[in-house]
Order: sequence, then structure tokens, then C-alpha cells
Amino acid sequence: MMRRGRLALAAALALFHMHGACAQEYPAGAMLSVEIVGAAPLPGLGIDRRLLPYPVQTASGREIGQGGGTSLNEFMSRTMNGVNANEVSGSPLQNDITYRGYRASPVLGSAQGMSVFLDGVRVNEPFGDVVNWDMIPEAAIGKLLLVPGANPLFGLNTLGGALALSTKSGRSHAGVQAEASTGSNGRRRADLAAGAKWGEGWHGFAAATAFRDAGWRDESAGRMENALLKLGRSGQATDWQITVLGGRSSLLGNGLLPDGLYRDKRRAAYTFPDQTRNRLLQAMFNAEHRIDAVTELAATAYARHSRRDSVNGDVSEDYGNYVEDCHEGFGADGAAVDGGDCALTRTQGAALHPGVLNTTRTRQRGEGASVNASALRAGHRIDAGATFDASRSAFAQFEQLATINAARGVLADPREEAVPASSVVGRSRAWGLYAADTWTPVHGTSITGSVRFNHARVANTLTTERGPQAPESFAYRRFNPALGIAHDAAPGLTVFVNAAQGNRVPTVIELGCADPAQPCRLPVGLQSDPYLKQVVARTLEAGLRWQRGGTAASASFYRTRNRDDILFFSSGPTRQGYFANFERTRHQGADLDWRRSAGAFSARLGYSFLQAVYDAGGALFTGARTVRVVRGTRLAGLPRHTLKLGVEWTARPALTFGLDAQAVSRLPAQGNEDGLAGDPEVGEAPHAADWSTRGYAVLNLRATWQPSPRWTLSVRVNNALDRRYETYGAVAADLFPGGRLAAPHDGPVEARQARFVAPGSPRTLAANLRYAF
Repeated sequence: MMRRGRLALAAALALFHMHGACAQEYPAGAMLSVEIVGAAPLPGLGIDRRLLPYPVQTASGREIGQGGGTSLNEFMSRTMNGVNANEVSGSPLQNDITYRGYRASPVLGSAQGMSVFLDGVRVNEPFGDVVNWDMIPEAAIGKLLLVPGANPLFGLNTLGGALALSTKSGRSHAGVQAEASTGSNGRRRADLAAGAKWGEGWHGFAAATAFRDAGWRDESAGRMENALLKLGRSGQATDWQITVLGGRSSLLGNGLLPDGLYRDKRRAAYTFPDQTRNRLLQAMFNAEHRIDAVTELAATAYARHSRRDSVNGDVSEDYGNYVEDCHEGFGADGAAVDGGDCALTRTQGAALHPGVLNTTRTRQRGEGASVNASALRAGHRIDAGATFDASRSAFAQFEQLATINAARGVLADPREEAVPASSVVGRSRAWGLYAADTWTPVHGTSITGSVRFNHARVANTLTTERGPQAPESFAYRRFNPALGIAHDAAPGLTVFVNAAQGNRVPTVIELGCADPAQPCRLPVGLQSDPYLKQVVARTLEAGLRWQRGGTAASASFYRTRNRDDILFFSSGPTRQGYFANFERTRHQGADLDWRRSAGAFSARLGYSFLQAVYDAGGALFTGARTVRVVRGTRLAGLPRHTLKLGVEWTARPALTFGLDAQAVSRLPAQGNEDGLAGDPEVGEAPHAADWSTRGYAVLNLRATWQPSPRWTLSVRVNNALDRRYETYGAVAADLFPGGRLAAPHDGPVEARQARFVAPGSPRTLAANLRYAF
């Protein structure tokens, strides 16, 4: 039986075309590198990566900086297995990130499934679990850790994975580094990081980023600034540090484009403005105390205050009626006969049509603390701890009647006042207890078990057009276990298997918008609503890791099933809808990775297969039509195949050339998951139609020149072949066929179903200059 197992493993290695050649090049006793990673968000003693029964991906701050991308999520989507980006918002700092089909998104209403941590503090915002990527201090990141699956040690919202970011300190990154970059479409960025150490263990660190972008699409300019300050002291047994993080941004995103307008003008905006302004202030205290050489205590406390203000220009629900009324006020020659507002707009030379400006105001405060104990005892690596998080959210929406000009810009009507539409005040409390043990009973075999108990309470008080509603409060509890084994089957070869469970509880926005009889308008329009169940995810994963000399490879096969997934169901053409539980969804697939370094060349190749489907039958309301799914229907916006390639050549000690490429298979469009068009519920005969977005491949080139140890100049060309591609698709009602507003003599507006797409960025050029001392 053992012999058969070894033969099977050898066959798996042959898939990477490396076993024969590398077995000859490196002797069986070759030394392997040891990488220590964290087993939980909090600092601890760390654990040898080879002992973990699941694959983890890491990157240093240096690797992220050398990647040459615009942002952290761009770096992950280009280099990390299983990670993809959707340019749904049109802003480079507001991309959707998916990992194995689970989202970490800034878009309210997205089905969130990843937890994101910064120095042990969870940064998913309490109002919707969204992640504001623009508030991540990228210049200060020292290390990135991506953990797959429903890992209970990372707490709530860890359904498909967790991203843990650690920042630099003056102790680990002494010196100064300054960077400035410029690029196409008015893009400018400056980063500054400085660290220092002083006597008696004192150290400090500061980092700041400023970003400006005119945007490659119309009405898509943006700016962002953030800064991090850290002061700490290291002693013989105790280390502590205080960190303050602040940031602000004003980003314009212009969303999806209907096919007709997209073909005519790739850079167009359907309607605008669509502006989001974020503010953040966060303070953290971290401490570590070494009781002895193999026992350590770590503690974290934080306070976090964030605010978001948004302005969205949309088409009014009365748009069609308005045009019909105008039509009745004009004669056959188009001349006005009623002398009303339509005649006024006609004489101005531009037909104005009714719209609405939706403005929102969100204020969030959070506090929390956590403690972790790590110990090494007779073959056991033990972690145990507790976490507590509390948050308060206040949200309000206002609506103001507006007009739409010929460029589809929504302009506030000065004669109309903004009126309150709805508001909510919510609170959440969550605490957890966890323990984990990695036991090595014999050399080369480790068994890892962990458990966590989560308790959460979410309460809110809603105010609607009917006035204040009765307060609501819901409690959720869950016990989540995990168990895995990692075994060294041969020198450099580790096989593993792991089973784990995690959960996510509904947020204030989801509980406040869960009544199909009273749909709300995202990100607003709340009412007292039915109870939502918590989401429970179970992951089973198996695979292998292989490393010998300059070659490394891995293969991982996984299956995660969500029970009672929380999805947003649209119910109208103007963002109306509601949140509801869906019985089951399933994400399963494989991640394959190969890396090789030899002399002046290095290469990496990654392939991901993802089957993300509904695991039960049901009806989805997508805004344009009702979609009936069956078990096995694919989830929208997620590719089945993703291939990533990276090659780097050091032509001279100071000169390096590189390329990276990503190939993605077709994406099912939201609203077309069943492969049909037409909605029988409104009298339309359904018929076969494939409105999915096509697959695409993008090539990026870069060159780096280092004339001296302190100076580095790099140039990058993104989408070097200027391929036209789309990263997301959805079916919706197109009220402006061909991008043209209906004129009064056109008569009533008939909204038609159309595919809307998220255009991918065209070819862009960026240059970066770095100075370090």
C-alpha cells in the first residue's frame, strides 16, 4: 500500500515536468529552506510552513513593490494563485478581489466571503463586511499571508480564505525609501517610508502614500492619501508598539457599460457622478511578552473610526413617464405646444430628463481587543486565545430630484431639496474563544487541530418613511472545528489533507434589507425585515508541496460548501432589491503552481480551476429578469480557468527584464446564469442566449535598472498588446439605447434588456523611480 502511494505521488509530480530532471540535478539530501508563518492573525511564535495541512501564499513588502502594479489587489491578481480582480467600479483602488470565488470587495451588496487583517485587526467594515482597499497603507506593508478555506482561527467571515497583512517597523526596516511614479491618464503616485532604531530598544517607523489619477474612462478621476506612524520599544522579554493609521480618498467610479455604448466608446460612463469619499482613523496597540524561550503572550487592542460619503446619479423610476408627458406637449414638428418645462429645456438646446441623486452618509466606530498564547511543548505547538470586537454604525440616505443632460450626467435640480429616504443605527458585538495544536508525533508527520466558538449579536433601529421602526436584535452562535495532517512522503515532498468549518453572521445592512415585499435601493432604503440565518462554510482540501533546490511546485484540490449563503437579489432596473438566504452554494477546484530559478532566469506558472455553482435550485431576481437556477448552475462573474505566467531575466547585474501574463476563461453574466433571455413573469417568452463575457489574455512588460545600490528606475507597460477585454458582465435594462437620451418626439421609453460589461484597462505606461538609503 505504501509503495502504491509513492507511485501515485510520483505521477502527480510528473504533471509539473520536473521530477526526472530535478531528481538528477539535486541530491536526495539537499538542504530545504524553512519559512516561518503565522497560524493566526495575532503575532506568535510562528510555525514552519511545511507543517501546515493547507497551502499558504506569502509575499514580502519588497516583492510587492517590485511587482510594479498600481495597487495591492493588482499585485495579488497577477501573481497569486486563485486570485482574480473584477474592474466593476472602474477605479483601480476599488476593484473586486476574488479568491477561489469568494469576494473581498468595497461594493456594498457583494457576497463577502474573505476576512482581511492588518497587524491582527480585522478591517472588514462592520456595515456590510466591505473592504476599502484604498485605506490599506501599502507603503507600510512588510508581509502578506493568504490562507485558504474556512479556517476557524481567523474568525467570522472566513468562508473562502483570509488575508493577513503585517506592517513594517523601525526595528525590521531601518532606513529611508522614497518612490515616485508617473503614468498614462494622469496617474501620479508618491510613497515614502522611513524607519529608525535608537538606544534602549526604541524604534519608530512612518510611511505615507499620495495618489492622483485622471482615470482612463470618462468621469473616473480619483485621489487618495494615507499615512501610518509607529512607535515601539523592544526589551529583553517584552516588545510593544503603538500604531496610528489615517487615510482619505475621493474616488470616481463609473460602473458597467451596455454593449452598444461600449462598442462605440470604450471609455464612456453610462451615468455619472458615482463618487465615493472615504475617511479612516485607526489606533492600535500591540504587545508581545516572552515568558521563556518557548512560551509567548501577545495582545492587541484597537479603536477604529471610518466614514463613507457617496453620491450616485441614477435614472428616476419616472423616466419613461416623463418622456411620455413631454411627447404629449410637442407637435408633429417637434415644436412645443404646452409652454412647460419641456419647452424650456428644448429651447436650451439639450433635452433634460428626470433623474435622482442618491447621497449616503455612513459613520462607523469599532473597538476591540484580543490575546494569544503560544507555546512549544514536547512536540506540540499550541495556540490559545480570545477576541472581542464591538462596532456602531449610523447610516442615512437622501434623495434629490435631478435632470439628465445629453452626456448622461445627472444634475441636481436647484428647485428641489434633498429629502431623507431612510436611516439605520446599528450595533454589533462579537467574541470568540479558540485553541489550536500542531502535534508532531513522529519526525515528518504533523497533525493540526483547532476549534473556535463564535458568539455575535447584531441589533439595529431603522427609520423609514413611516417613521422609526421597532428595534431589532439577533444573536448567533457557532462552534467551528478543523483537523488536518501533513506528512513528508519523500525528501522535499509533503502531502496534506485538511477539513475545516467557518461562519459569517448577517451585517446591519443585510438585516435591514431582507424583505422581498419591500425592496430597498442599494446602498440604502432600509426597513424592518425578516431574520437571516448565518452562513456556514465547510472546506475539505488535499494536496502536495514539493521543493528541491531552485524548483518548487504545489498542487491543491479543494471543495467548500456554503449553507444559507447570503445573496442580494435585485428586483428592478434602479438597484432595488433585498438580501436573502440561498440554500447552498459550492466552490471546488484545483490550484497548481510551479516556480523555477536557474542562473539569470526565474519563472513561475500557475493554473487555477474553479467550479463555483449553486448547489440547490431556486429563483434569482437580477433586475432585468427572473433567473431560475438548478443544482450546478454557475455563479456569475467567476472564471472556470485562470492561467498566470511570469518570467524574469537578469541581463546584467543592474538590468532586469520581466513579463507577466494572465489568461482567463469566459465569465457567466449576472442575469444570464441559466443561458436564457426573456422573462415569462412579465409576458416575455424565454429563449436561448449566451451573454457571458469572452475569455481574454493580457500581457504586461517591465524593465528595471539599478545604476547604484540606492537608485532604481523601472518602467512597466500594462496590457502591452492593447487587448480589448471585459472583466464582468450583467444583464440590466438599458434606458439609453446607443448611449442616446430619448428626445420628447421619440415617445415613451421602452427599457430593453442588454448586457452591461466592466471594460478592462487599455494599454498604459508607467515609470517609477526609487531611492533608498
